[in-house]
Amino acid sequence: MIVVQKYGGSSVADTDRVKSVAARAAKARREGNDVVVVVSAMGKSTDQLINQAHDIAPEPPGRELDMLLTAGERISMALLAMAIHEEGHTARSFTGSQAGIITDAVHGKARIIDITPGRIQEALGGGHIVIVAGFQGVSRDSKDVTTLGRGGSDTTAVALAAALDADVCEIYTDVDGVYTADPRICPTARKQDTVSHEEMLELAASGAKVLQVRSVEYARNHRVPVHVRSSFSWADGTLVVPEEDHMEQAIVSGVAHDTGEAKVVVRGVADQPGVASRIFTDLADEAINVDMIVQNVSADGTTDISFTVPKADGNAAMRRIQALATELGFGEVVMDDDIGKVSLVGAGMKTHPGVASGMFEALAEAGVNIEMISTSTIRISVVVREADVPAAVQAVHERFGLGASDTTDAREVTS
Repeated sequence: MIVVQKYGGSSVADTDRVKSVAARAAKARREGNDVVVVVSAMGKSTDQLINQAHDIAPEPPGRELDMLLTAGERISMALLAMAIHEEGHTARSFTGSQAGIITDAVHGKARIIDITPGRIQEALGGGHIVIVAGFQGVSRDSKDVTTLGRGGSDTTAVALAAALDADVCEIYTDVDGVYTADPRICPTARKQDTVSHEEMLELAASGAKVLQVRSVEYARNHRVPVHVRSSFSWADGTLVVPEEDHMEQAIVSGVAHDTGEAKVVVRGVADQPGVASRIFTDLADEAINVDMIVQNVSADGTTDISFTVPKADGNAAMRRIQALATELGFGEVVMDDDIGKVSLVGAGMKTHPGVASGMFEALAEAGVNIEMISTSTIRISVVVREADVPAAVQAVHERFGLGASDTTDAREVTS
């Protein structure tokens, strides 16, 4: 049995935590498993490196920033290898490039395009515990070191699990599973035993911080079961599995929120073919991810287009759109970063009417105004004022009976 374990920054924050991780890896090996461990940088060391880089250069070159940031994971993997040796087992540590993680050439947001795990398989065959530096790879074209973006170690672990045909990918973090809402906002939020890949993908994309979006995409596409667990206890966590293996089939599985986005409004856009395409193609060329998009009804041959982007990309999006103003002849471009997104997610929503009305009614009763709405078959997202996010999450969570102490059947509140 092959087990891939991933440990986040809080799980390897200091030498005592590194020793604890080594003990877990050694235990898994003693149980007869082949063990691959993916590690993040220790504690907040990546943030410290980013701050140092920006102290020197306001906009550091992407290539050199990636070279700098990958140092954190290399420190973690070497220390963990030493700790595993002290546990009486042998270990081999590899950087992302040594592990065969091949990416595109986009620094800071690279995507994995292939994995050639020959060295890992050879080390496992030799009876070693394998340690891989998360968050990093090597560009197929430029041969430069690349990083996968925030939470990229999750993607590293899931991708390795898929390449090795592992039986499970265990994601160890500082929470003990996937909750129906953020417990810091909803004290009654309960841990879920299982969620489907599709539900977890929507939750992650909507702001749940437990797993990185791309790691869930990879798990879904390659049917990798993921076990989200706490590195601070031995309790079972939440299994993220293919939809057909998710037996609970609750109408609603959780409420997620995100205060890390900004809304951009482009006013007076000519209502003609090709204009929207040009706007969003330019943003894509800048590697800016657009989330929600709303276009108003045309009036006098023009319309307004609103969309959300990560706050970190807000200024770049504004510059890119403003550069098109003269060429495309639209009016002003404004950005509002005082917003939040609240999302209701559940696979059962596909076949149960009334979920949207229940959510909107709950928000209205809480005095929360909705500014934008976006939906998928298993998600309803709204944009509200950032200050209203806690009240919105609590109202929706309570409306659908998601709390640990709630006894309301979600079917009752959707009829």
